Amino acid sequence: MVRTETRSGATLDGRPELKTILDFIHPGETLVVTRIDRLARSMRDLQTIVAALKDKGAHLAATEQPVDTSTAAGKAFFDMLGVFAEFETNLRRERQAEGVAAAKRRGVYRGRPPKIDMDVIRERLAKGLSPTAIARDLGISRGTVYKAKALMTSCSKAAGQEASL
Repeated sequence: MVRTETRSGATLDGRPELKTILDFIHPGETLVVTRIDRLARSMRDLQTIVAALKDKGAHLAATEQPVDTSTAAGKAFFDMLGVFAEFETNLRRERQAEGVAAAKRRGVYRGRPPKIDMDVIRERLAKGLSPTAIARDLGISRGTVYKAKALMTSCSKAAGQEASL
C-alpha cells in the first residue's frame, strides 16, 4: 500500500498519514520511505517512530539509503543519518537567524506587516462600541480589541503623568 503526505518532517504533529500508518502497521511489515530525513528531522522524532514500529513488530527501510532497522548495520546507519538530518535542520535554523539579525541591523527586515489597523479599533472604542461588536465587525479576536484598549489606557495614563509634572 502506498501512502503519501505533503507535510514537513520537522514535527510529528499534524501528520495524519503517518499516524494512520503507525496505527495500522502489522507485525513483520516494513514501512518504506524514500529518505530518512523525509520521515523526520530530529533524532527524537525518528526514534519515536522506530520505537512505535518496533512495538508493533514492524521495521523501517529507505529506498535511497541503506537503512533497514531489521539488521544491526541498518540500525547503525539509521542512527547516523538521523544525527545528520537533525544537524542539517539546526544549521538551517542558525543561518536563517543570522540572516534575519543581519537584515534587522541593516534596517531591511521589519517582520510581517500588521493586518489590523489599531487606529480603527481605537476610533471605534472611543465611539463607545463594545469590544465584542468591534471584533465581530472587523473579523478579529476580542483579545486583539482588548490589547488595543489596554494600549490606549496606558498611553493616556502616561500622557496624564507628563502633564502633571
